[in-house]
Amino acid sequence: MKRTKVTLLGLLLALGLVVQYLPTDARALNSTRVPLLVSDVVVPLVEQVGAIGMTVSDMDASVDFYSRVLSFEKVSDVEVTGEDYERLQGVFGLRMRVVRLRLGDEFIELTEYLAPKGRPVPLDSRSNDRWFQHIAIITSDMDKAYSLLRQNKVEHASTGPQRLPDWNKNAGGIKAFYFRDPDKHWLEVLQFPAGKGDQKWQKKDKLFLGIDHTAIVVGDTEASLKFYRDVLGLHIAGTSENYGTEQEHLNNVFGARLRITSLRAGSGGPGIEFLEYLAPRDGRPVPADARAPDLFHWQTSLIVNTADSFAKRLLAENSRLVSPGVVSLNDKSLGFSKGLLARDPDGHVMALIER
Repeated sequence: MKRTKVTLLGLLLALGLVVQYLPTDARALNSTRVPLLVSDVVVPLVEQVGAIGMTVSDMDASVDFYSRVLSFEKVSDVEVTGEDYERLQGVFGLRMRVVRLRLGDEFIELTEYLAPKGRPVPLDSRSNDRWFQHIAIITSDMDKAYSLLRQNKVEHASTGPQRLPDWNKNAGGIKAFYFRDPDKHWLEVLQFPAGKGDQKWQKKDKLFLGIDHTAIVVGDTEASLKFYRDVLGLHIAGTSENYGTEQEHLNNVFGARLRITSLRAGSGGPGIEFLEYLAPRDGRPVPADARAPDLFHWQTSLIVNTADSFAKRLLAENSRLVSPGVVSLNDKSLGFSKGLLARDPDGHVMALIER
């Protein structure tokens, strides 16, 4: 009689078990996936971080700023309304104009609410308030970039470009500068020294190359990791602790000491970076009544294979949903067919979209 060799994997498959790879933590950065046996259910993972979105008050003025000053290129310009979008965004009676812009391989989405209008960014906003979010635009030459921004009279958020000190192994040599767009959204221009960052950021053919990451202020890194790593499946790509006069003047927060954690999705896209202020601890929370038309609203698109699986997982983890559940769209004007919006532990909005 012919004998059949039974392997452990074959036995597991026969029993209906699956092998799923989940992100690991910073102690195993050289191996970003470790096997985990999951019974019956495959834990969903975010495939890619997509466009980073923000609400603007005057679309034409914002498009002019991002294209003329920062070299973004317009990809699409659409206007949408209807019950599907109301349910998706959690806003009744909306009409949105959405413009998609590209810089290098990355995208941003600007949304103007023609109805209803929202609130401006609070005048006394600080970089350690938890509604803080920015995009990090990579430049090939900080001096030229700063000169161009000065010529266009941008509002400073930093006192000027800062070079992070060499004692900081993970961040030393990086040059960075915070400024504001016409609606007072925080933006960063950042230059990596040789040997740091993605190799594509070493190109010199353009002044502005693309978007490396979006940064968000969090109150508790571990709580945020439970959401982004354990629920959404992003993996830690790097960590550092930044402090000193350079960091204080970059963030324009006296005594700033930050725990920084960078996360990435398995198939690419910009990173999501946590900024936890170890000091000072007086950053204010996102207003409880914050809504998408408010100009301090950002939403980061996370591309997923099955939105329904994520909805179930988010509900099981008691995550806060903006949408009532997964919303199927009658058209694909915005480039996806299904999606839902959810808030992280600090109130930042993630749009999980299924193409």
